[in-house]
Amino acid sequence: MITLYGIKNCDTVKKTRTWLEQHKIDYYFHDFRVDGLTAAQVSNWIAEIGLESLINKRSTTWKELDDATKINFSETTAPAIVSANPTLIKRPLLDTGKQKYVGFKDTEYAKIFN
Repeated sequence: MITLYGIKNCDTVKKTRTWLEQHKIDYYFHDFRVDGLTAAQVSNWIAEIGLESLINKRSTTWKELDDATKINFSETTAPAIVSANPTLIKRPLLDTGKQKYVGFKDTEYAKIFN
């Protein structure tokens, strides 16, 4: 089962959902804010995707974190911080069941689903 992670009011997530629907690709939408995240999920994503690829350090959420949290942000501390602040994750996160992808580009999605 394909799962798309994000938040429903994000413009990039909206574009991604539209693309998937236009290409008749069945997926489950997991809204970070509604459905939440666990530290274990975040740990697995960090291991597979990498911390730098997963976290959006340009986000408002990142900017609102206190300096001590930012300075000590690492693969060890991130799971708890991100599960409490899921909008730190770059969106959308697509899980095909075999691989995970962050962000949306229609050309990349065309390759993923061909």
